[in-house]
Amino acid sequence: MCRPVIAAFDFDGTLTTRDTLPAFIRFTHGRRRLLAGLLRHVHWLLLMRLGLCPNWKAKEKLFSYYYKGTTHAQFQQWGRDFADVAATMLDPQTVATLRQHQAAGHTVCVVTASIDEWVRPVCERLGVSTVLATRIEVSPDGTLTGRFLTPNCYGAEKVARLLETFPHRQTYRLYAYGDSRGDDELIASADVGVRILRSKTMIFRCVNSLCTEIFGSLSKKRLFCS
Repeated sequence: MCRPVIAAFDFDGTLTTRDTLPAFIRFTHGRRRLLAGLLRHVHWLLLMRLGLCPNWKAKEKLFSYYYKGTTHAQFQQWGRDFADVAATMLDPQTVATLRQHQAAGHTVCVVTASIDEWVRPVCERLGVSTVLATRIEVSPDGTLTGRFLTPNCYGAEKVARLLETFPHRQTYRLYAYGDSRGDDELIASADVGVRILRSKTMIFRCVNSLCTEIFGSLSKKRLFCS
């Protein structure tokens, strides 16, 4: 008897061609505020890259700078509106692979470190209802605290979140798609792991994404390897 199949896709750099965080910040705050905030937090990003600061801490610092005090209702609306922008960032090849899994009757989910409110609307357009993303804390008065409610869904946390949603790992066959070191554990845990490579290091990819949002499109190449 064939085991059911679950296909887990990373979002940024896998389903999309670049990171969506800078694009979302630009969408909600404009280019000038995006650049100002990035310059203000560049030391946190460098410390993260050097392994002297955990990924979640640098990301939470940046998130808090832009969104602490924003009403959750406003943030959710921004996420829904941003779906039109994010749709232009989708990678046709990876989306085609996702569609193949759906056509075969497989269960498809997205596992991402990005924030649920701007990822879920895009996933819903793709027909994906299971979204395992980083969730944010909302205060009793309905405003964002600037902190994450769940651990940043990165690295081993991706596997943990997947197993919470789909336990009994031995009962299904897992396909996993990812592009960065944050996907290493997820890909390693899969029966079939697909690494999507881009012609840049992780730090260059981040800088490239930021420059794209500020100065315009930069050329990109990609290839698949399994």
